[in-house]
Amino acid sequence: MLENDSVKRRDFVKNAAAIGAALGAAGKVWSKSASKTGRVIGANDRINVAVIGGGMRGPEDARTVARIAETSNAKIVAVCDLYEKRKKALVDRHKCDGYSDYREAIHRSDVDAVVIAVPDHWHARMALEAMDQGKDVYVEKPMTHTIPEARQLVAKVKETGRVLQVGSQTTSGAQWAAAKKAIADGSIGHMVMSQGSYHRNSKEGEWNYAIDPNAGPDGKGDDHIDWNMWISGAPKRPFDADRFFRFRKYWDYSGGIATDLFFHVVAPMNICWPEPEFPTRVMAGGGIYGGPAFEEKREVPDTFHFIADFPSNHSLVLSSSMANSRHIPGLIRGHLGTIVMVDNGMFESGTDHITMTPENRVTDADYKARFGNAAKTIPVTEIDDEAVHMANFLDCMRTRRKPILDVETGYHVQVAISMAVQSYREGRVLYWDAKNEKVTSTPSTRAT
Repeated sequence: MLENDSVKRRDFVKNAAAIGAALGAAGKVWSKSASKTGRVIGANDRINVAVIGGGMRGPEDARTVARIAETSNAKIVAVCDLYEKRKKALVDRHKCDGYSDYREAIHRSDVDAVVIAVPDHWHARMALEAMDQGKDVYVEKPMTHTIPEARQLVAKVKETGRVLQVGSQTTSGAQWAAAKKAIADGSIGHMVMSQGSYHRNSKEGEWNYAIDPNAGPDGKGDDHIDWNMWISGAPKRPFDADRFFRFRKYWDYSGGIATDLFFHVVAPMNICWPEPEFPTRVMAGGGIYGGPAFEEKREVPDTFHFIADFPSNHSLVLSSSMANSRHIPGLIRGHLGTIVMVDNGMFESGTDHITMTPENRVTDADYKARFGNAAKTIPVTEIDDEAVHMANFLDCMRTRRKPILDVETGYHVQVAISMAVQSYREGRVLYWDAKNEKVTSTPSTRAT
């Protein structure tokens, strides 16, 4: 590195630290600066991508960008992680620049897109700062850690005109569009209930990822972790390797099953329905039922269920356990028929068809003429949803269209799953005040 480059970097880090302190004091209103416009990307221009996060999803998203780099005319130019070992692994794999401080990447004038794959409590802050720097954003699910943060993202997208895609890749599956069309065609009549599940069984206990024993804030070289940066925006705590490597077990950084897994269910349901909806009422239950492996240093439940009611008079019922792998089919029920989108319940799995089954009691001649009496298989094309979802984001950067899982739909999803987490933690039924866009314990007339 040349001397003047070194000076510039020191100045940046000094200024960034001051900005970070100010943002931290602002009560999590992360976006403070005037927004930059960003580069206009032509049809033949290369899109330069920065990937933030080297844990699990970040490397996978980076590999996806690399796989579609030629067809989408994109290139990874920067990667970021607070853990030196992870950062260097990404740099070696993608032959690009590496940073410990993500702000160095998003302030680069040649970076067009930022992929955010970090613990949930960082999603909103990074996304808002990236959009203020004129970058388009691909943020892994859940979209944010809290409902107020989700509102901030919606406002920032409107203010800046940036593209934001939420990284729930399964929403790019062809079955959701097919189900939406079947519902619009009248095949099930009025929606009554949607259901889904996400079940696994791990003898180690879900999210007990491997811990690197030498890693930490006192680690030397590749073992160093910038814990002070990682923990900022969350309650201050001394370094805990379990919290760093297994963050999804702790409320400070995650909503557990609801935010890690149910986002993959609630998001496609909102795509299937005639339009995304906020719930009117949410209630949740569950607990830590899976035995010693699940109980050790865990706050979030291993078994979790919730029910949400919606203003167009239908409900969503979701079930999940990390201690039993038997699934419940993903489907939407109507008073005239039922559409099964996912037979085995696992919303991350591909499928080559959906099934529409009329109700036996239906005698309407016009309905029977259109849909018959027996179950009907509707073929859909199996796809590489990781690649299609990322390619959709990159394509929308050029066209400025809404991506498949845009910020508004993501907001609807976030409200439902965040309310479920709050309902579980507080042990009470919660309601959504649509007028003021906030959670309340008081039911509206419509919800009672």
